[in-house]
Parts: sequence; C-alpha cells; structure tokens
Amino acid sequence: MNSKRPVNLDLSTIQFPLPALTSIAHRITGVILFIGLIFGFWALDASLSSPEGFAAVHDALAHNFLAKLIAWGLLSALAFHFVAGIKHLLMDIDIGVTLEGGVKKAQITVVVSVVLIILAGVWVW
Repeated sequence: MNSKRPVNLDLSTIQFPLPALTSIAHRITGVILFIGLIFGFWALDASLSSPEGFAAVHDALAHNFLAKLIAWGLLSALAFHFVAGIKHLLMDIDIGVTLEGGVKKAQITVVVSVVLIILAGVWVW
C-alpha cells in the first residue's frame, strides 16, 4: 500500500484528549502499584514478625519523610487506579461510550481522584 499521508512520529507534538490521558495514567498507576507491592509486603512482613518490627514500621511511617511520601504516592496511585477502573468497568457495560460520555467520565475521574488524593495526603501527613 502506497499511502501519501503524512507520518508524525514526534509524540510530543500530539495533543492527546483527556480520556486518552486518563487511560494512559490508569496503566501507569497500575505499574506503580505493582512495584509498590515491594514496600507494602516489606511493611506487612516486618509489622507481623514481632512487636519490635511493628514498632519499626510505625516509627518509619510516623517520623520518616520518605516513608510518608512513598505511602502517600502509593495511596494516590491506588485512588486514581480505582476510580479509573470504575470508569473502565462502566465502559465495559456500555455506559457512556459516546465521545461526550467519555470526556465527561474522564473529567469526573480526574476530579474524584484529586479529592481522594488530597484526603489521602491529609490522612498520611
């Protein structure tokens, strides 16, 4: 096939619509959560191993800035991934699969996720 259409391989010049950005962010947060399982499993193992291990995890999460930042990051990724997952489930049952519905659901996903991320930050800090 000899196509005369222009080919744009520079992704930085493409303006992605909001539904595409939320879908890409949903995939990225899934990877972050998968990698974050290392931190979660370490904390669970240490906290269940002994009272001293529980105290160490508690102290790390209560006094260590980096541990709080990691916990907040994981909770933020979980919040966005959960809300975007609900959006995808609604699409799977044919709710809001139009262009306007997709944009509206993407906007709702961003707003609800921001609220949940702020609440997670208040809870962690």
